[in-house]
Amino acid sequence: MKITLKDGSSREFEAALTAADITKDISQGLYRSACACRINGEVKDLRSVVDGDCTFEVLTFDDEDGRKAFNHTASHIMAQAVKRLYPEAKLTIGPAIDNGFYYDFDVETPFSPEDLEKIEAEMKKIVKENPEIERFELPSSEAVELMQGKNEPYKVELIKEHSEKGEKISFYKQGEFTELCAGPHIPEIKAVKAFKLTNCTGAYWRGDAKNKMLCRVYGTAFPKASMLEEHLAMLEEAKKRDHRKLGKELELFTIMDEGPGFPFFLPKGMILKNNLVDYWREIHTKAGYYQIQTPMMLNRALWERSGHWDHYKENMYTTVIDEDDFAIKPMNCPGGILVYKTKMHSYRDLPLRMGELGLVHRHELSGALHGLMRVRCFTQDDAHIFMTREQIKDEIKGVVRLIDSVYSTFGFEYHIELSTKPEDSMGAQEDWDIATDALRDAITELGYDYEVNEGDGAFYGPKLDFHLTDCLGRTWQCGTIQLDFQLPERFELEYTGADGEKHRPIMIHRVVFGSIERFIGILTEHFAGAFPLWLAPVQVKLLPIADRHIDYVNEIKNALEAKGIRCEIDDRSEKIGFKIRSAQLEKVPYMLLAGDKDIENKTVSVRSRKNGDEGAFSLDEFIARAISEIESKAL
Repeated sequence: MKITLKDGSSREFEAALTAADITKDISQGLYRSACACRINGEVKDLRSVVDGDCTFEVLTFDDEDGRKAFNHTASHIMAQAVKRLYPEAKLTIGPAIDNGFYYDFDVETPFSPEDLEKIEAEMKKIVKENPEIERFELPSSEAVELMQGKNEPYKVELIKEHSEKGEKISFYKQGEFTELCAGPHIPEIKAVKAFKLTNCTGAYWRGDAKNKMLCRVYGTAFPKASMLEEHLAMLEEAKKRDHRKLGKELELFTIMDEGPGFPFFLPKGMILKNNLVDYWREIHTKAGYYQIQTPMMLNRALWERSGHWDHYKENMYTTVIDEDDFAIKPMNCPGGILVYKTKMHSYRDLPLRMGELGLVHRHELSGALHGLMRVRCFTQDDAHIFMTREQIKDEIKGVVRLIDSVYSTFGFEYHIELSTKPEDSMGAQEDWDIATDALRDAITELGYDYEVNEGDGAFYGPKLDFHLTDCLGRTWQCGTIQLDFQLPERFELEYTGADGEKHRPIMIHRVVFGSIERFIGILTEHFAGAFPLWLAPVQVKLLPIADRHIDYVNEIKNALEAKGIRCEIDDRSEKIGFKIRSAQLEKVPYMLLAGDKDIENKTVSVRSRKNGDEGAFSLDEFIARAISEIESKAL
């Protein structure tokens, strides 16, 4: 059999081998760091047998899928430790997640910090024992019997679900511990040399508040202690930057019990949000977009025609009006299509770019809600572009350039993923191939690298996803470009071509921020609440040193506001050091102090968030500096 490696080279073997043996043949050093492999594009366990020609790639901790296998193995080690210490605990699920893993346990009493220390200590014992990891499969009836014998009702429920779907029922065994699992896992447990259980929270079974509350334990694991130390330092910094904490402290937003998942924006948060909206409108006007607004609620017939009723109904909020079913929009696209249909279009009208800041609602399980990052109602900075087939590539390039300019404004780096046809999709394969090739060719011609995310496209078309990286190295999927041949067909969209005949336009769905609310959460954490001057809700804090200086400070305030600079006076009867400290905690970019000398010299004493005390300036000098910084959107 012929094995083709990632670099294009190949090796030939006379008989079937395990992926582990092939890896050893390539390099013993590579095997020592191997976590899993990719065979013909599919992530597999190194225990997998290879018995025919294939492409073969070894995955280490440096690869996302290799890291997932590593973390998933760590979650099994934790579950084994829990069962040793708390035999009555019931196992549910324990997946790998970004930067770690978690496991949900059904226990009588939630684990305390002291319990987590005990579990960690037991995990260290298991790693030292280094029990062999074995994989085996069972028929569903025997699998159910095995888990019933171990008194694991959640596993029995999962086995029955998997068997109904025709999936294989596989287990991984390490020592006395046997776990229902599809894998993959790393070759040896002893490779998990450094780990930390970081948090313990409540989580509903399957994320549904109707189900039982479980105890979720989060952890993180690494092959080296130094990597763990670096990661824990990053987590500490992330805690300080948590947008939920800063949102409360800086009076930006809140989420109340009366509306879980529905954020309330406070006055300062609205200043931030409106600045982003104004920026969005400005750049889209320059890029040739028209702005529209479509209703928040439309009837069932529309959503059936768009395909959302069949493919997305479980995430939609519905109601009945005059005995007809209606749905609150989870997406803006069907409304945009109806706007296109209000008149007949010529090829001269295309491309037609229509932007909408549309408030959409999507039902998220209560266990998945997280500040502004995961909500049930958000403003999507949508746009829909209607075009001819010949215009596809240029329009994609235009959107990519727009997204690049926005992320550069905020100082974000990013990478691109091409997501291809999912199992739940509609439309002819030929259209999917044309759409996928168009996206790939456009970004290739622009000189961008990209990763392929197989099967993760929208149900109506493939897409490009833009993952930006914040100052802590975390990635966030924000912008997306989705190419759609299906909805124009479903809604029978037309334009008159140069030949006088009717033709079907092609449609692009795209967002830049993704969700304005979520983007605010990302910005808050990226800047640690210390927003650039143009975004800061309060740009200047005015600090009179004594009460006799308040009149002068009011004159300064009037002058600043006349130039559109947002400012507040701290006229409390407090010492100036206290006022400075308060402004620092509010992360205000500039403080202008005023005392006797400032009144005498017609100056202001400037303190900046970045440089501290900068000395005395004339008010005109400071205003010119601030306006320049605002207009250039300096970081």
